[in-house]
Parts: sequence; C-alpha cells; structure tokens
Amino acid sequence: MTQSPASPTIPGKGAGSSRGFFGHPWGLANLAGVEMWERFSFYGMQGLLAYYIYYAVSEGGLGMSQAAATSIVGAYGGLVYLSSVLGGWIADRLLGAERTLIAAASIIMAGHIALAFIPGALGLGIGLLCIALGSGSLKTTTSTVLGDLYTAEDQRRDAAFSIYYMGVNLGAFVGPLLTSALWSTKGFHWGFGLAAVGMALGLIQYVLMRRHTRTEANARAPHPLTKPERTRWIVVAVVAVAVIVAAALLGWLKAENLSDIVVVVTLIAAVALFAVIISSKQNSKEERSRAIAFIPLFVASAVFWALFQQQFTVLAIYSDERLNRSFLGMDLPPSIVNSINPVFIIIFAGVFAAMWTKLGPRQPSTPLKFAMGTGIMGLAFLAFIPFSGGAANSVPMIAIVLILFLFTMAELCLSPVGQSLATKLAPRAFHSQMVALFFLSVALGSAAAGTLAGFYSADNEVPYFLVIGLAAIAVAALLVLVRKPILKLMAGVK
Repeated sequence: MTQSPASPTIPGKGAGSSRGFFGHPWGLANLAGVEMWERFSFYGMQGLLAYYIYYAVSEGGLGMSQAAATSIVGAYGGLVYLSSVLGGWIADRLLGAERTLIAAASIIMAGHIALAFIPGALGLGIGLLCIALGSGSLKTTTSTVLGDLYTAEDQRRDAAFSIYYMGVNLGAFVGPLLTSALWSTKGFHWGFGLAAVGMALGLIQYVLMRRHTRTEANARAPHPLTKPERTRWIVVAVVAVAVIVAAALLGWLKAENLSDIVVVVTLIAAVALFAVIISSKQNSKEERSRAIAFIPLFVASAVFWALFQQQFTVLAIYSDERLNRSFLGMDLPPSIVNSINPVFIIIFAGVFAAMWTKLGPRQPSTPLKFAMGTGIMGLAFLAFIPFSGGAANSVPMIAIVLILFLFTMAELCLSPVGQSLATKLAPRAFHSQMVALFFLSVALGSAAAGTLAGFYSADNEVPYFLVIGLAAIAVAALLVLVRKPILKLMAGVK
C-alpha cells in the first residue's frame, strides 16, 4: 500500500494501526483531551463575551452598543479561524505541527489571563488577540496531528474525527455552564479566570501524554523556510503590523466595522492560499485536482458557518431579550443557551461516528454530507419564523432547544467531515495549510455572522430569517447538482 502524505513515517510508531482507545490510537484520546479543555476555555469565555461588551459599566460590562458587540464578536470569531492559516504556515515552514500545538496552547492561556486580570478595553484587546492567534493555530495543528494517526484509506478516519468532536464538545458544554455561574455570582472576570484555568489543565494533560502523538513526521516542518525566505517574511510581518497600527491611529478600525474588515481580509487570504496551493510546482496532477475540488466545498462550508456562528451574535441578543429563561423560579443567564448545542453533540456524535463506520463505502459522499449540513442549517433559520413578532421574553425555551437540535444535526454532517476531508485532500507540501483552508471557511463564516447581525432587529425578524434560510438551502441544492464533477476532481477520495 502506498503511504499517504498524512500517514506517520516512523516504522512501529505510526499509530494508524493501534486500537488501544475504543478501537483507535491513544493519540486520539490525547488530542481530544487537549481540545476538550481548549473548548472549555474558548466557549466558556465566548458565552460571556457579547454581554461583557454591551452590558452597562454598572453591571460589570464595557458599556458599548449591541452593534459594536456583535461586530467585535464576529471579527474575533473570524480571526480565530483566520489565524489557522498562520498556524498552518508556522507548522509547515518553521516548527512542525506538534511543537506549534504546544506554543498555541500557551498563548491561549495567556489571553484568558489577560481578560481575567486586565480591566477595560485594553484587557479585551490583548486577551482576544492572544486567544484568536492561539486557538486558530491549535485547531489546525490538532487536526493535522490527528490525521497523521491514520492512512488516507483507513475508514476509521471520519469516525475518529467524530469521536474527537464529541470530546471537544464535552468542554464546550461544561465551560459556559461554569463560567455563567461565576458571572452570575462573582462577575465577568471570575468567569474569564476559570477559562484560563481550563486551558492550563489542557496544556498539562497534553504534555503528560505527548508520547502518543509526537512522531518524526509532525515534529519537523515538512517544507522549511530557506534563509532568504526568512528575511523576506520578517519584512512582511513588520509591514503588516505597521499597516494595522496606522489604520487604528487613522480611525479606520472601528468596533462597528471590524467584522466587515475581517470578511474582506479572509476572502483575500482564501483566494491567495488557494492560488499558492493549486499553482505550486511541487504538486502532482492528482494533488492539484483534489485542491480544485475543495473550492465548492469551501463555499458551502462558509455559508454554513455564517449561519451557525450566529449563536454568538444574533442568538446572544435573542436569548437576552426574546427568550423566556425562567426555570423553577430562577432567571437563568442568557449564556446558558451556549451549552445546548454541545449536549446534542455529546449525545449524537457517537451515533454519527457509528453510522459512518457501519455504512463504510455506502455512506453519502462528502459533497452530499456538505449539502446536508448547509441545507439543514437553512431549515433551522426558517424555524425561527413562527416565533417572530412576539413580546419580550415570549419565546419558550423548548423552541430554542429544538432549533439548536437542527444546528447540531447540520454541524455533525459537515464540520468533523470537513476537517477529515482536508487532511485527505492535502498535497504533501501543504499538509497543514490545506487544513487551514477549511478553517478559513469557518473564519469567513464567523466574521460574516457578525456582519449579518447588523441587519437583524426584532422588527424585521421574518425577512431576516427567511432570506438567510432560503439562501442556505439554495446553496445546498446547487451542491447536490454538481456533486459528480466534484467527486471526479477528488480523484478517488470519497
């Protein structure tokens, strides 16, 4: 059997044939564990973020407008995944995926500490920048290292990513619950402090189990920089920082337009990265064809995430103002809704993993899975319409639970499958950067979720949810129509 680019290269140490962890390598347990703690901290913080920005100073917040809050949250979400390109580049050209993973986890922890201990806008800026840079790099490298545990032909791959996804969502479920409890009793900064503790635990756990994931393949950069390239990239970095500082000083960067800027930057980055990968002379004809096949799937993924990530923009405001959160005589914090989707993921990720494994070669092709995810996401937005136009706190909690159930079904069709696909389609010379392309689609969607939130208000709910829902369904239908040409370009990858 020809070894794929994603396969371990050390005889006897590649874990692709190991079955120590529920039929999978022990490295899967380590990677799922570190991502569980990272998601604990990430969602524990993000569940409070919009409220921290727009709540009044007397309530412990920063007192900004809701428009500013949703734009900042969207921009931050986009930067998290935009930084996956940087993380992939560092892994491929400088440090290797495994060492990049450890550095990223340390930077994330520093960001949460800044949010917890530095007050005001300064702490917000430093904290979000560190968390965004670290989280994007961590997600890219954990996916890359996980892909290294399996050959491209191993039919456990999609199941492994689903199991990994289930572990991740254990953290995403518990994080908002505990940080919300601390917010309610102690204030925002205590919640942010707990997020820092969670990331520290994840870093410790990863180091203790590092031997199960570190190999010769992921410990070194597959395409290291030459000395002239290092000099050139240092100049590029200095110029980029200077441009950002100048834009801030000139007043071009405002809270209300941050998500728009990130949308534009992400589009440019995606086009540039696709161009670099597809045009590279290091790729074989088959590798180039597979990279081209990823373009329509990238578009569908971006549309999906533009809807899904509105959990932290539109749905945050909706939960604060429209949702009836009274339960057993208690008024639950609005951030409580961020734990609903992870509950469903925990329940159904294993079901989806078992289903894909059981179906084996008979499971739906990747383009069909992407179409299912995007289409169901559109239906979820249409499901808001029957509850539109009501009074404050008029929407029953069960309605949001059912809508977020649809969010979850859509997510399980697309997200873990998309990460797995990126590792299978990756050219040898662009291993981590191909994974970064998938996360760029998440970046584009996340930033767009902040931009789209600017069009939402309680007065225009029906047209808002109708147009966005139907647009997603149309994209899904188009993907079904072109699935055969996509599969042909994928050159044997299903």
